[in-house]
This record gives sequence, C-alpha cells and structure tokens, in this order.
Amino acid sequence: MFPTTPIPLPLLQQREVEAKVIAPIYRAFAVEVGEDRARKILTDVILDLARQAGRVSAETGRTLSQFKHIVHKWTEGKALELTVLRDDEAALEFNVTCCQFAEMYHRLGLADLGPLLSCNRDAAMIEGFNSEIGLTRTQTIMEGASHCDFRYRDVKREGTND
Repeated sequence: MFPTTPIPLPLLQQREVEAKVIAPIYRAFAVEVGEDRARKILTDVILDLARQAGRVSAETGRTLSQFKHIVHKWTEGKALELTVLRDDEAALEFNVTCCQFAEMYHRLGLADLGPLLSCNRDAAMIEGFNSEIGLTRTQTIMEGASHCDFRYRDVKREGTND
C-alpha cells in the first residue's frame, strides 16, 4: 500500500520540484503565446497560489506573532539566513543575508524565473494571511542585491505605544 498522507517537503525542496516542472511548461507557452503573455499568466497563477497559501496558514491564527512561525519554516535547512532587526507585536523586520532559493534557481539555469516563482509570492502570501499586515521590501538577493529587506508591519498596531 502507498501512504495516503503526503510527506511534507522542506520549502526549498518543494520550490525546486515546482521549478523543474513549471520551467519547461512556461518556456513552451512563451514560444506559443509570447514571453510577455506567458510571464503574465504565470505571475497571476503564482500570486493566486500564494494568497491561497496565506489563507490556509491563517486558519491557525492571523497575528504577526503567528506569522513568525511561517517565517521560521522558510529557514528550514538553512534555506534562508536571517538577521532580525525588530521583532515585537507591531513589526517583524529582518534581512535575508543568504538565500539558498536564489542559489538553487541559478544552479538550475532558471535565474530569470526565480523572482517570479519565489520572491513575488511574499506580498501576496501576507495579503492572504492578513491584509492588515503590510510588507515593504525594496530589494532581493535573487535580483542581485546584497540582501533582501523584509519589513512586516501590523498596520493596526503601528503608531500605538504598546
């Protein structure tokens, strides 16, 4: 008998499997419908999946404190190395200083798709999780920066003196 429950994969491994399947399909669509149209379709699908993942993650709670558990999963197996700058009820701010996701996409020859398949998910994911938590990020390792700057803010708590 085969197991009926899926075996959870670390996120980095999951993204690699996805990339190996999506990339050839995406490239074939780009030939048929053009690069811009294929990129738009793939972007829309990835963003929708990210919002859905956010909603599923929110089933156990929608606070910034609960979101920190999700961020912790992103770091499994040292997939991301973080420098935490602020961690309280109103904000979670950190820099990603090492990104195995970026390295994996480069190794697979998919550096052009990496931002679309991974980085672009972040804002949509938090939107699905809780639209009252905002994300500001101005740069990513995937796109050539020295680090990714994640700044999550609970907009309801911002400006309070908790």
